Amino acid sequence: MYKRLFLLLTFASAASLFSCPAAASDQIKDDFVQIKLSFTYEPAAPKSENLLHITFSLAKDWHFYADEKTAPDGMSLKIITQGQGFLFSAPVMPASNLYYDKVTGSKLKVYSSNFSVLVPFVTDINSQSSEVKVAIDGLACSEQLCKKISYELSKKLEISASATRYSTPVPIVIKEDSPVLYTSAGSALPFAILAGLLLNVMPCVWPVLPIIVMRLVGQGKQSKTRSIALGLSFAAGIILFFAVLAAVNIILKLGFGMVFQWGDQFRNPAFVTGMAILMVVLALYMFNVFTFSIPVSVGTGKQNGGLAGSVATGFLAAVLSTPCSFAILTFVLAWAQTQPIPLATITILLIGIGMALPYVILTSIPKLLAKIPKPGRWMELFKHATGFILLGIGVKLLEAAAADKIINILYYSVVIAVCVWMWGVCVSYDTPAAKKFIIRLMAIILAVLFGFILLGQPQKAIIDWKLYDANVIASAQKNNRPVIIDFSADWCLSCKILDKTVFSNKQVADLIKQKGVLAIKADTTRMDYPATIALKEIYNEPAVPVTVLLLPGKETPIKLAGNLIKNDLIKNLQSLKDVKK
Repeated sequence: MYKRLFLLLTFASAASLFSCPAAASDQIKDDFVQIKLSFTYEPAAPKSENLLHITFSLAKDWHFYADEKTAPDGMSLKIITQGQGFLFSAPVMPASNLYYDKVTGSKLKVYSSNFSVLVPFVTDINSQSSEVKVAIDGLACSEQLCKKISYELSKKLEISASATRYSTPVPIVIKEDSPVLYTSAGSALPFAILAGLLLNVMPCVWPVLPIIVMRLVGQGKQSKTRSIALGLSFAAGIILFFAVLAAVNIILKLGFGMVFQWGDQFRNPAFVTGMAILMVVLALYMFNVFTFSIPVSVGTGKQNGGLAGSVATGFLAAVLSTPCSFAILTFVLAWAQTQPIPLATITILLIGIGMALPYVILTSIPKLLAKIPKPGRWMELFKHATGFILLGIGVKLLEAAAADKIINILYYSVVIAVCVWMWGVCVSYDTPAAKKFIIRLMAIILAVLFGFILLGQPQKAIIDWKLYDANVIASAQKNNRPVIIDFSADWCLSCKILDKTVFSNKQVADLIKQKGVLAIKADTTRMDYPATIALKEIYNEPAVPVTVLLLPGKETPIKLAGNLIKNDLIKNLQSLKDVKK
């Protein structure tokens, strides 16, 4: 697969036998890369959290391989850290980027230019200095050359009892055999209460806050004691919602016996797709395309079960906050998975207490309601702005999706937006029940149907496609072998239709195999791809899709443009002789 590569590696390995390794230092400079070690906190306090920064500066056009599965011989960038008196977690690798290998025609994940690898650790020693050692192995390549690397670096960290103690400033990724790095309760708990208070200013909750408080005050007019009791029971309902979240956290941690790997879920294509589509749905909620109905008892002030009804209403208020607070609650659950169960549980409950606190105060002192800004146009504008932010988050999430899936996800986002519009706008409160049922059923059917079409597993290719290679095509022509070249691009919708209507057809696939045709898939997604250059300079075609047939005895190529080519393609294939078996 990489003849040039392994030849170069052989020379590199042979050369290494005659070289003497230099003494390890905290930085190294090679002809194509510079690497340097540094610490976030230096000097460090005993028994404190810290970060080791491994900074890479690669020369132009050089890269390290990021994915062991696609790297040549599995030689992806690997980093091992050790040091007496330190407890290390797994390295936090940076986001990779795609590199097009012109030799193989494949897209590979690589690290290039300037990037850093972070290694969280704890100083498990008292007042003394110790050395951190780092071993770096991998394969560095440019377009012309590949070089196997193996570096050893080290850096001494001063440990001082007088050093300021800090908390680690980034999420921690933990090895299974590594100690969990905990956040201190002193920093987590105040922020939990603050986060709960902020939930009350979310546009999802603000409009109903005065209605709910006045309802509780109205029910408690008989005595101030009853008003306070109703306020406390309402607060208990809010806290109950967060108690459910705390229980979910405990079940996840004990039931699966794992330490949460922050970021791992974003490597799951299904999770990323679902989250991106959810952001679109939540944005539509912010744009008032649909709403969550508030029970009549909340809006009218009718008594509903006394204290028990107030608990239920409080739980509902917390539920109503979730469209706006989804990102916050997701982060909290992810963070809670890295903490001891008691600290995580208390923190989640404190968020509920923070959200419930204003209701207790307002039901105790109803006059304060007059001080609250009334919902109005400013709230609608704030709500719409939040919707645009959610759309931006959805687009950001797609960076982690498979490149060949992004277009389908975007199309499905449009479909789901139409379905949500049908659900929320095409029906109203006074729409007849039968008509409402039919419209919403159609919305569900469309969402499910297009979900299978656009988000389902891609159909397995029934044609043995080879990636575009001019030398392979020339060799086939020299041997009088017919060639079919499908020029397409990732962004080309007509190309996708061509694949489904023509090249997924069994008759076409059987003829290509029966006639011994060399099938070439020519990707023209980018301007610098070899197939793009060939399409313009050799075949003089301005756009895709175009299918080119190079047949024995034919001096000029047969060009079939567009996606309505099935009959012409079959006719040309049938004119060929069957391959001898």
